[in-house]
Amino acid sequence: MSTTGRPPSLRVAVVGCGRVGAVLGAAFRAAGHEVTATSAVSDASLQRAAEMLPGVPVLPPPEVARSAEVVLLTVPDDELGDLTRSLGAQGAWNGGRLVIHTSGFHGCDVLAPVVEAGGDAIAMHPAMTFTGTARDLPRLLGIPMAVTASMGADLIAEALVLDLGGEPLPLSEEQRPRYHAALTHGANHLVTLVAQSQQILRHAGIEAPQQVLDGLLTAALTNALEHGDRALTGPVARGDVETVRAHLQVLSDESPDVPDSYRAMALATALRAAERHATPARTTRPMLDLLDPNGQEG
Repeated sequence: MSTTGRPPSLRVAVVGCGRVGAVLGAAFRAAGHEVTATSAVSDASLQRAAEMLPGVPVLPPPEVARSAEVVLLTVPDDELGDLTRSLGAQGAWNGGRLVIHTSGFHGCDVLAPVVEAGGDAIAMHPAMTFTGTARDLPRLLGIPMAVTASMGADLIAEALVLDLGGEPLPLSEEQRPRYHAALTHGANHLVTLVAQSQQILRHAGIEAPQQVLDGLLTAALTNALEHGDRALTGPVARGDVETVRAHLQVLSDESPDVPDSYRAMALATALRAAERHATPARTTRPMLDLLDPNGQEG
């Protein structure tokens, strides 16, 4: 992502100046493209537009879409289909446009009105989380971006990913939901687990739980990414049934989500470890009986 001094090669419009739209719009601009307009409604989106896309007009979505030959749709997954159809009904896709959405879940089918109007469709999902600030721009470098393109748009899709500094990751239409489930399970649920661990530590009288967890979780993540299930340590791996039973008891007075998720993750861990024969055989059945949500123990 670097400016080259050459004239902008594409005119790009951003519908939805949320965290992703603001950053990708700024990244396209840094790559030498012109951002013609964006849409923003909330105070947070208006502030992001001012900070990340200074000087770019804020217009209603149909006007934004008609302002450029490349349109970036960065809205929530469940709004994407209705928005695409609505803009099509208002003539926004007339004349053919290249329309890109950033949903990890959807492929190109959701952009059918664009293709029917003679345009091209690209699903381009960066595998990262966004803060919606300039801090995200260098983080785009080398990030895999899952790409699904309508017929004939594959090369331009790869070129745009490279322009943003990312690495194209070709993905079929039918595999996108599974891909998205994997990223959601890993990233979003990790946030919940970390927040729960911080909560438990605070209730144990530790005022700065992040200091306790930082090194531990960083090492655990690195080991898991390098070694998968073989990185497992802790009471489930050791077969310490009574320790896990005590954990469930002491967590019973936390908010209900905490013991429920501990039990669910411990059970998943025990099942995966048992399948690999990575736990003491004599403790496998007692551990599973303890953690089985349909059982009587615990």
